[in-house]
Amino acid sequence: MKKRVTLTFPKRAIQMPVAYRLAKDFNIAANIIRAQVAPNQIGKLVVELAGDIDELDASIDWMRSQGIQVSTANKEIFVDEDICVDCGLCTGVCPTEALNLEPDTFKLNFTRSRCIVCEQCIPTCPVGAISTNL
Repeated sequence: MKKRVTLTFPKRAIQMPVAYRLAKDFNIAANIIRAQVAPNQIGKLVVELAGDIDELDASIDWMRSQGIQVSTANKEIFVDEDICVDCGLCTGVCPTEALNLEPDTFKLNFTRSRCIVCEQCIPTCPVGAISTNL
């Protein structure tokens, strides 16, 4: 099973080797999607956790016991097709090619399953057709 979570680290827990502990203690694979971490500051990490459902729940409980805030509310990218002008600027910044132009019609395609919610497309859109649901 997979879960995408946002971890918010207090200043005192920023040096904790969380990915290592998840793998070693819970047999959980942690795929880091996005990170904003700096010494002596609150850190944020968007992680996709993969493993047994019981181990996932146990690992989340452990992280919370360590003072790490775990949020399972996931952001998703939304493309408003009524506003989009199919210019393709967003396709140039999308690292996973979740956004691409259809070769025959030059219409924008969004493949949600490929999106890692890096949000690079949002400021790139000149007409504001791309946003998050949160």
